Amino acid sequence: MRVLAIDTALAACSAAVLDDEREGILAHQSRPMERGHAEAIMPIIAGVMNEADLKFVELDRIAVTIGPGSFTGLRVAVAAARGLALAAGKPVVALTTLAAFAAPYIAADDTTLLLSAIDARNDQLYIQLVGRGGRAIIAPRLASLREAVRIASAAPTRIVGSGAGLIQAAWPPGGPPPLLFDMTTAPDIDWVARLGAVALETTAHPKPLYLSHPDARPQDAFRLARR
Repeated sequence: MRVLAIDTALAACSAAVLDDEREGILAHQSRPMERGHAEAIMPIIAGVMNEADLKFVELDRIAVTIGPGSFTGLRVAVAAARGLALAAGKPVVALTTLAAFAAPYIAADDTTLLLSAIDARNDQLYIQLVGRGGRAIIAPRLASLREAVRIASAAPTRIVGSGAGLIQAAWPPGGPPPLLFDMTTAPDIDWVARLGAVALETTAHPKPLYLSHPDARPQDAFRLARR
């Protein structure tokens, strides 16, 4: 299985190529960035494909993170995946950023609770709680910081993702500490590729997973009246 993985959902612009019949990850690049994903992603993809010595038609599928995350970032990766898939005639695997954050920890231990948390701003988080066997106990959704802390502190839990620091700062004093805080701000692109190789569902038209409304609102005062 040859997979091109793409991620621009959060604070990095990343791509990787996996061939699970050869050496696993053949090439990967990840650049930390808050903005500029649209300009950076195609050169990064070209770089990893060149390093892997593969043509797009030699891929079996493309894996892309669809969110939750930055509204602009999600559209960049999804548009790139859809365009490349159309040009090469390949299917796309749509993966959540929450699952990508959890993947390496679930692979190491799938018996202990794990909460993936992404900073959604304004004291809100995107969360997913995963239990034994990687089964989702709480499906991806938007939660208040208070609710996320309550969920994470109800039982021994590992906490990962860009929202882990917020939960740590709001942790109840004197309460039992969590098993792990990993405050990585973007998923490991290698694990996006690995998840893409084993995923069962593919699509030709991945769509961003937002889970909330954008902060930006139309400025009605500056709208021109229609004639």
